[in-house]
Amino acid sequence: MDKLVVTADIHGSYSSWLTMKNLLNPSDKLAIAGDLFDTKYGNFSNTDFQPETIKKELNTFEYDFYYVYGNCDTPTFSPGFDTSMTFSAFNKKILLTHGHRPCTYSKNIDIIIQGHTHLCSLEKKGAQLFMNPGSITYPRNGIYTYGVIEEGSASLIELKTGEILITIDY
Repeated sequence: MDKLVVTADIHGSYSSWLTMKNLLNPSDKLAIAGDLFDTKYGNFSNTDFQPETIKKELNTFEYDFYYVYGNCDTPTFSPGFDTSMTFSAFNKKILLTHGHRPCTYSKNIDIIIQGHTHLCSLEKKGAQLFMNPGSITYPRNGIYTYGVIEEGSASLIELKTGEILITIDY
C-alpha cells in the first residue's frame, strides 16, 4: 500500500463518492469513517443522493477499504460492518470510528480516525495521532478536506486546491 486515503461524511452524495474513487491509485486503500450512505436522514429528492448506486459500486470496489457505520447510516441498508474497527497499516494500529458516541481505546492504538463533525483536524497527543478528515460533501467550515496516511506521516488535504493543510510525522 502506498497510501491510505481517509474520508467521512459523504452522506450518499454520488459526486463525492466519485471524487474519492478518483483520488485513489491502484496500490492505495480507502478508510471511510461513517455516514457514507446516510440512509437514515438522506434527501431522496436530491438527484446527487444515490446511496443505492454507491452500495452497488462498493460491492465490486476494486480497492481494499475499511468502513464503519455513522449515526446517519442504517446498518440494515448495508449489513456486515460495525460502528468501529481496528486494522493495521504502515506498521501502525489504527482505530476507525465515526465519533458520534463515546469511544474508548487502549494505549496500543497508534492512530485514531473519527468523522462526524464535518471539521478536519489532525493532532498528536503523546504517542497517538488523532485525525478527522472533515467532509468533501458538507464541510461545516466551507473547507472540503480529506486525509492521507503514508509511511511515516499523516496529512489533511484541501480538495479543491490539493493544498496540504497540515502534515504530522509519526
